[in-house]
Amino acid sequence: MQHEPSREPEELESHLLGLIESAREQAREDPFRNPVLAVTLAITRRFDRNEISAGDLDILFARLRAAALAARAERLRSYVGLEAAPADPQSAIPACLVAAAKDGPDGVSAFAAFIHRTAFAVVFTAHPTFGMPKAVATLLAQAASLADVAARAELIARAAAHSTRPDAPITLAVEFEQACAAANNGRLALDAFNGALLDAARARWPDSWTELTPRPFAIASWVGCDTDGRTDIGWWDTLRYRLISKRMQFDRVMRDLPESPACREVRALAEGALAAVNRQLAVAPRLGDKPSLESVHRFALALIIERERAQTDAGALVAGLTAALEAADESDRRAIAILCSGVATHGLSNALPHFRLNASQIHNAVRRVIDLEGEPTDSAQRRSHLATIHSLLNDVRPVAVDFGALAAERASAARLMMTIAQILKHVDGTHPVRFLIAETETGYTLLAALWLARHYGIADKLEITPLFETASALEQGIRVLDDALRNPHWRQYLKRIGRLTVQFGYSDSGRYVGQLAATFWIERLRLRITEMLVQNGLADVELAIFDTHGESIGRGAHPTSLRDRLAYLAPEDARDRARKAGLKVRLESSFQGTDGYLLYGTEALAQASVARIAEHVYALDIAEEDSFSDYALNDDAARTDSKDDPIYSEPDFALEFFTAARQDMEALVDDAGYAALLGTFGPSLIDRTGSRPVARQTDTGGPARITHPTQMRAIPNNAILHQLGFLANSLHGIGRAAQRGPDLFRDMRRDSVRFSRAFRLVQHAAAVGDLDVLRAYIDTLDPAVWLERARRTRKDFRREELVVIAGALERLDLAASLRGLFGRLTRDWLALTTAAPDLPGMSAPLTLLHALRLALIHRIWFLAVHIPGFRPQAGISREQLLERFLRLDIDGCLTLLDEIFPVTPDPTLGLNFGEPAGPRDVGTYEAEHANLFQPIRRLFDQVREISGMIQHEVGAFG
Repeated sequence: MQHEPSREPEELESHLLGLIESAREQAREDPFRNPVLAVTLAITRRFDRNEISAGDLDILFARLRAAALAARAERLRSYVGLEAAPADPQSAIPACLVAAAKDGPDGVSAFAAFIHRTAFAVVFTAHPTFGMPKAVATLLAQAASLADVAARAELIARAAAHSTRPDAPITLAVEFEQACAAANNGRLALDAFNGALLDAARARWPDSWTELTPRPFAIASWVGCDTDGRTDIGWWDTLRYRLISKRMQFDRVMRDLPESPACREVRALAEGALAAVNRQLAVAPRLGDKPSLESVHRFALALIIERERAQTDAGALVAGLTAALEAADESDRRAIAILCSGVATHGLSNALPHFRLNASQIHNAVRRVIDLEGEPTDSAQRRSHLATIHSLLNDVRPVAVDFGALAAERASAARLMMTIAQILKHVDGTHPVRFLIAETETGYTLLAALWLARHYGIADKLEITPLFETASALEQGIRVLDDALRNPHWRQYLKRIGRLTVQFGYSDSGRYVGQLAATFWIERLRLRITEMLVQNGLADVELAIFDTHGESIGRGAHPTSLRDRLAYLAPEDARDRARKAGLKVRLESSFQGTDGYLLYGTEALAQASVARIAEHVYALDIAEEDSFSDYALNDDAARTDSKDDPIYSEPDFALEFFTAARQDMEALVDDAGYAALLGTFGPSLIDRTGSRPVARQTDTGGPARITHPTQMRAIPNNAILHQLGFLANSLHGIGRAAQRGPDLFRDMRRDSVRFSRAFRLVQHAAAVGDLDVLRAYIDTLDPAVWLERARRTRKDFRREELVVIAGALERLDLAASLRGLFGRLTRDWLALTTAAPDLPGMSAPLTLLHALRLALIHRIWFLAVHIPGFRPQAGISREQLLERFLRLDIDGCLTLLDEIFPVTPDPTLGLNFGEPAGPRDVGTYEAEHANLFQPIRRLFDQVREISGMIQHEVGAFG
């Protein structure tokens, strides 16, 4: 067989990119030609002629990885504004805040009241978005931190030598370790910010600056404390994680405390506490193990015996640091003051804890003491349920909690409440802890949680927080809160704890109603909560808003900059209304998995991120006018003042636009073709990226067939859209919505800061999406396409392969629904491009990655056709196995084939069993493994490798 010699990677890349450009040019003249499938076919033919080998691809991948990582490092650097630091420190936020403080004798005390209130919290979560190896993430963050291009290129080259695929396995311990690394950099950045504040304060108030203990920002985490939908995190695991966090805080104190006689007493306190915590950890059950009762008993006794020495409240430590600050030399005071601020903010923890579980778990725990008919979410019985829980609250009395009762408890919500009680009692009770409740859709849930908190004696230390994320929750959220506020027990609770905390979710809302529509409904609920607090005479209660979004646009992360991301989540208008109403608002934002931790991947990145947060939080506190005129959109700063944003003066346009977008997205979600698109081989394109379970299984061992998007979680749903080349949850429905008022739509894009910022998500989705790419995947699942190819091929062996694949695809019966889906998406896309003809398109390198991967998938299918016949094994026939190959269940198929076609001889051969030998299979199948199974494995590894590169091109996983 004649073939060209293998090319150098530069030449091969140039050749393949040339194929992309040529195919696109031909498609402009031939509208029936799909340029992506055309390039896929061209690559397949080069595979057949051995012009491109597997080794050639591996070398090419290193080159493509380097390009993708270099671009991502540059984007990360720009995203956090690493170059944006003012040359003059007096122009930075800390100095500006001090300069803006009032003059007069009470200037310091007034400023202290202002800066002692935490205005923003960074929350590190363990959503399963650990989509790249830790080594790559580390090098990527280091590269992004460097201004020198040559030094950056060296780090990128090292990162590109690694696979893009995530580490395996990703355990909860791995997630916790990475979260702690990000939190440590975050704490260093907060120390730097607080240090700058104190420097400016010392210059202005040289005799009284030590009265300040700044705590404007906080670091929090729910890694190890999130039990929503998880049964693999034991209460002993959570306690151990909190002890590790406590140890890290004391380690920080010992490291940063000056070697000064003034610090002798507080050092002894911290040293003794650290030793006690280490003794407690020494007998803590190992992470992930199911401990024996004896080991639980030993751990419990260590917590109790060492309790006083380990400290359970930061009060003594803060008092010791304050005394040291007063007695220390001037040269040591700054370090002590910074340390005191960190302890006052975070108590005895490296990061404040967030606990989370599901509303149904709350309901189940209360069912043991309350006789409810029907579900709490049943609107027909809403009043009776609220009356019943009110009666229960009237009579609640706290019960004692000990580790024996905790070990015996079976109800997950009760067990978590008891775990929190023990943490507050034996680990750290300095601050109230956050208690997040997913899928809150009724006020009964909040009151039931309050009953549990009172029952276990922790109501004064628990911030009960509803999560509003689903479409119904966003619509009914105000009624949920109103039902709770009508209850005197809830009102009393809020006044006592001093804060109403709500959590907004962007993942499920984004995938079910569309990301742009979701942000509108969330903002509307936000405004109504502000009004509700004022109307109920609760303006003195702080409102804490926790925006739990992902790191991709489909899950609420703005692609342009961290500034725009923060303003997209907390729009200027909503913040201004709360300010005018006299409400104090605390903002919180999630940073999820590897992608989110990158923003805190080095001390430099963390400091830049904190600086952008400070600009966002304090922009209106520095002067009467917004000092950050470019805050809205970086490239067009002065066009509109947010106070006059026309999106708010045209409420009918906003309501109709986002309602139309939502309706179309909801219809898409219910389209059978959409489930087929997501579920056929989409889940197999992505590696496991977290510790929590990701997929259901069928009784026969293969992946379950997905018939509706609700059967998969939001993160894989979003990641699959990335991998299939069309981000429907950020694009679909916008075309029809724009079509309803095209002139006003264009005006809003031009004049509205809020609308323009939101539309940037659409622009980014268009830049990483292409209907030609999506059509190529859909056509790959269409038997007619394979039969047409069989009709035209001149190779007999290939014709047979194509016909067999077409037959298997016919049995899957996906083509009709997928064609209907493509028509639906195309109609809306045409409307969108008519309204916004300036939308960008997918780059040639990203298109090439899709074409390469399709060629690899086709090659896997061609090899699978040649698997020899076999008797049904475990209920699986050869035809069913081939269908699983079409769905890319490669790991499951190869495991089964290893059993059917063993490569090692039967170990019973040659042994005398005392009677005549019966028939047995005496052969081995080295040829099948060498020629079929091993090549399929390598091809599939390359498929997944490309998925990792696509992740970098898109900018996030899931």
